[in-house]
Amino acid sequence: MTEQPLSEHSADVIVVGAGPAGSTTAYYLAKAGLDVLLLEKTAFPREKVCGDGLTPRATKQLVAMGIDISEEAGWLRNKGLRIIGGGVRLELDWPELASYPDYGLVRKRDDFDEQLARQAQKAGARLYERCNVGAPIIDDRTGRITGVHAKLGEEKREVTFHAPLVVAADGNSTRLSLAMGLHRREDRPMGVAVRTYFTSPRHDDDYLESWLELWDRRGPQDRLLPGYGWIFGMGDGTSNVGLGILNSSSAFRELDWREVLKAWCASMPEDWGYTPENMTTPIRGAALPMAFNRQPHYTKGLLLVGDAGGLVNPFNGEGIAYAMESGQIAADVIVQAHARTTPAQRELALRNYPQILKDTYGGYYTLGRAFVKLIGNPKVMKIATQRGLTHPLLMKFTLKMLANLTDPTGGDAMDRIINGLSKVAPKA
Repeated sequence: MTEQPLSEHSADVIVVGAGPAGSTTAYYLAKAGLDVLLLEKTAFPREKVCGDGLTPRATKQLVAMGIDISEEAGWLRNKGLRIIGGGVRLELDWPELASYPDYGLVRKRDDFDEQLARQAQKAGARLYERCNVGAPIIDDRTGRITGVHAKLGEEKREVTFHAPLVVAADGNSTRLSLAMGLHRREDRPMGVAVRTYFTSPRHDDDYLESWLELWDRRGPQDRLLPGYGWIFGMGDGTSNVGLGILNSSSAFRELDWREVLKAWCASMPEDWGYTPENMTTPIRGAALPMAFNRQPHYTKGLLLVGDAGGLVNPFNGEGIAYAMESGQIAADVIVQAHARTTPAQRELALRNYPQILKDTYGGYYTLGRAFVKLIGNPKVMKIATQRGLTHPLLMKFTLKMLANLTDPTGGDAMDRIINGLSKVAPKA
């Protein structure tokens, strides 16, 4: 195969990774008229480990991108969160806010990610699937990234792509960031999600279900683990059942979490169907990089979005909403920088990106890091589930806090308290 002309492999911006963060970034860049290359290492549809449950925060992003989220288009809506723990079962509807819709959604990730990537394509982004990005191309004189080396197609043809700006949307492992010297911060929490699917009569549940007490009952003594369980009905005859675990206790490295998930499922009522013979996929796991665990979010022509920048919410393990939001923020910054007339002016605009992220999420994520440390203590967790769950007003506040759902202006007293706490917390 002959090499394509250089223009085919050159653009204003290269986005590496077509997950929610990358596709959202590419969509907004293309919509603003920039020439964008979106490079995805696999081919769609492709599997990703996820709970598949989307809060109103993520729903808002889908609406903004013009995605058809109707039930006719295959989306399952949910009314809120069902919380189970301390012997209590509490159903909390998503709050009614001016800033966010009052419903969430459920959609399988293989299909979800493809919809976002196709939407970016429709906006004008040039998508290359089966494009495995390797080393960055670095200008010896300035140290800036000016493109990437890649292997394209099934034949793994070596190509180079060139652009003055590159967006790392390549997930938690983010080889591109590592190649540019950006390593993970060890002082930030890390989570792990493990999940599988079961054929189940509970598939059409209209609440996302969260189990705040995660018990390991396999040893001589029951042990409360630092994490939570979830059950999300998929509306297609199956349930997504999984665990989210935090690295805030010794149990994190000791345990085989796939075995913990199997044992947890075995403790469920038999008629729910969470049994080995009803399992439709293997148990899979993935890391949840939280609370800005890789910084800075901009350096030498490289911007980090989504999991690559550790944007997962430490309160609830939600990543998709923040992946999409950070993609939109990064695109806005790049569009403004692109319109500047000198390199110095462009750089000034780009260097503002990390500060915008800190102003938007920094204080809230600092509160989340404190929360992670607290729930890593089984005694604290036990008191929280036994006493907190019996107070509906307190739980309504907790739902807003955990899901980061408040109105920034003109909200109720709960919104003002949460917003106030986020403002005064250090934005690290």
